[in-house]
Amino acid sequence: MSKKTTVKQGKKSSVKKATSPAKAAKKPVKKKVAQKRDHFGGLSEDLLLRIHDLMVKSRVLEERLIKIYKAGEAYFWIGGPGEEAMGVPLGMLVNKGQGLEHDWLHLHYRCTPTLVAMGMPMVDSIRLIMNRATDTSTGGRNFANHYCFPKWNVAPVTSPIEVQYPIACGTAHAQKRAGHKSISIVTGGDAGTAEGDFATALIWASRKGQELPVLLTVQNNGYGISTPFEGQHGESEIADRARAFNIRSRVINGNDPVESYLAFKEEMEYIRKTGKPSFVEVKVSRLYGHSSADGANRKPELFDCVLNFEKRLISAGILSDKAAKKIWETYEAEGVAAQENVRHEPAPSPESVWDHVYANNENADWRKF
Repeated sequence: MSKKTTVKQGKKSSVKKATSPAKAAKKPVKKKVAQKRDHFGGLSEDLLLRIHDLMVKSRVLEERLIKIYKAGEAYFWIGGPGEEAMGVPLGMLVNKGQGLEHDWLHLHYRCTPTLVAMGMPMVDSIRLIMNRATDTSTGGRNFANHYCFPKWNVAPVTSPIEVQYPIACGTAHAQKRAGHKSISIVTGGDAGTAEGDFATALIWASRKGQELPVLLTVQNNGYGISTPFEGQHGESEIADRARAFNIRSRVINGNDPVESYLAFKEEMEYIRKTGKPSFVEVKVSRLYGHSSADGANRKPELFDCVLNFEKRLISAGILSDKAAKKIWETYEAEGVAAQENVRHEPAPSPESVWDHVYANNENADWRKF
């Protein structure tokens, strides 16, 4: 016979009464909650570390440009801190080169992460903001982040808002006529979509039977200088406007580099395969204000894509704290050294104002015609 459980001096004996199946079923079962593993969309560790490295480099460079402006060594700053998670993947996926067989880029003034990912040295950006004659983009005659790299099909960044959209349709038309699988890529801000040039691009990109191989992107940071997005748009999403033209469109979290990389890769492959346009609205943070005109000060309450991605990699054991710190320190030293060197380089001469106005540097001085 089995012994009953007895209590002696507050302790149970080692023999317990059998529990019926019915009662056992009523007892709550404690389950171990497994921590959700971050698979990073299936991207390799090498690719993830490369993305992180470029994001850090871009952020350090942008913050160096702000320091240069605040130190009085530049007249104006505008840039893209907070857009690294979408800008870096975009630049990594570009078919880089010169000529119609390669991709064309029509970027706006928050494009530093894209160009860093394409291989732009820090010093090129610093020469531009400090207006030095050694600036390869403009010869020292434009301000921060108004890049131009013919060797990579990077068209000049324009100061007039959103004119880059229909221009991108022009290079896309030339690429299609040449029969290449290359595409044109255009970026811009959410406030600029109020311009007629943006609507014109939607029309030209989507005409039936004449669709263009162009990737149209809008970085929606929620503000047009100091005006909130909500009070200026009737549509729920900017991507809704592309859908009205039968353009394939989507909205992505531009603060997530993995989602951005996979989304851009998919859309670029679609365009190369079909020759038709695609539209991507990218939700991003604007960490330092619109420009130095409204204060180039940090907004600590906003989501920081670089620091968040770094934490994810460290948590997953892909990156160590020590290695992450070393990356930041290395790029900070590179930025400081570049600034110190550029400080001693010459400003553009008065005569150079006529350079590069016309093709092949044809004389542009009207007084000598």
